[in-house]
Amino acid sequence: MGHKIKILLSAAALALAPQIASANSFMVSTGRTTQPVGHYEFCQQVPVECRQVTQARQPVELTRKLWAKIVDVNNLVNTMVAPRTDREIWGVEERWSYPTKGIGDCEDYVLEKRRLLMKAGIPAGNLMITVVRQPNGDGHAVLTARTSLGDFVLDNLEPRVLAWTDTEYRYLKRQSDQNSGVWVSIEDARQVAVGSVRSN
Repeated sequence: MGHKIKILLSAAALALAPQIASANSFMVSTGRTTQPVGHYEFCQQVPVECRQVTQARQPVELTRKLWAKIVDVNNLVNTMVAPRTDREIWGVEERWSYPTKGIGDCEDYVLEKRRLLMKAGIPAGNLMITVVRQPNGDGHAVLTARTSLGDFVLDNLEPRVLAWTDTEYRYLKRQSDQNSGVWVSIEDARQVAVGSVRSN
């Protein structure tokens, strides 16, 4: 009897495995949160960027052609923009803008990648500016591409386009997939799991 139960449990686990992998492939948002100050100010300067409303669209289908475009845009912007802080560029602590004169900080890389991918036909609701915390504690911004195969991250600190679960970041918040001027919190269960293991 015990052997039959084990076989049934193994079969059930195999049946659930694709669903679990699929669920983990997408970030889970937990409701509206505060908009970063830099993004708010950017919205005042470029209002059209923050008025893009999408009505609960499905993730964009990830074809080989689209994947190649995402990788190309990530490489292009990472190589054409040299990293500088807002203090070095503008003389202020925080200012979101498109890269100017071939220099920019993390948000500038993100804005340019988002702009180019939207021009390539990816809906705004599938390209979300995302705020993360690096392992060293520093804040950082990346671009999340929401696709049929999961959420992928375009990052100026990493040459590869990675699944969000393959990065070492702690995900804090990102633009809503329904309104580019609204921000939502992210539940990063990976961090909860690590925290619970360490606390025992």
